[in-house]
Amino acid sequence: MADTLLTRAMSGAVDPPLSPLPDRVAELLTRLGSPPRLAAHLRAVHDVARRLVGWMQERYPAVIFDRDAVLFGAATHDIGKTVHLDELGGPGSAHEEAGQALLLGHGIGPEFARFAATHASWAEAEVDFEDLLVSLADKIWKNKRVPELEDLVVARLARATGRAAWEEFIALDEILARIGDAADERLAFQASFPIHA
Repeated sequence: MADTLLTRAMSGAVDPPLSPLPDRVAELLTRLGSPPRLAAHLRAVHDVARRLVGWMQERYPAVIFDRDAVLFGAATHDIGKTVHLDELGGPGSAHEEAGQALLLGHGIGPEFARFAATHASWAEAEVDFEDLLVSLADKIWKNKRVPELEDLVVARLARATGRAAWEEFIALDEILARIGDAADERLAFQASFPIHA
């Protein structure tokens, strides 16, 4: 039963449609015995990241960023919650370093494992644009707007394009509002899976 729930959370047909988790991530979550709710959360955030990446590629074809890193980061950002189950249903940050260590221990390179540790520390000066996109996906999947985070994304976009920050703000606001419109369905999808397998 648990395997069926986990498989459904990672790749089953759902309404609204959500992209399945990448095979590499699904295999890792299965090996780790991930709680189905965690897999559902990672799938929802990964799907939102796919939408953000698609929008970036369409609107900003000249802006260079690592699409694969953003998608992998979104699909694994909370993987440390397989170790810290209490943080799956409540607050806590122990899963961040634990997640990075877990990914590194499973042969994932530091350039991809870092998102488990950086997804909540987006205000740090050394955070890359990819880290900001993963953090943004982790907020907007449930329609949580974080002005300080969005301002950092807008500033990076304005710097990369040479356009005014207000133009980039309007564009970002529009896509985030569109993605946020389906937040209730994503939240219901996540809540339909148990925390414990």
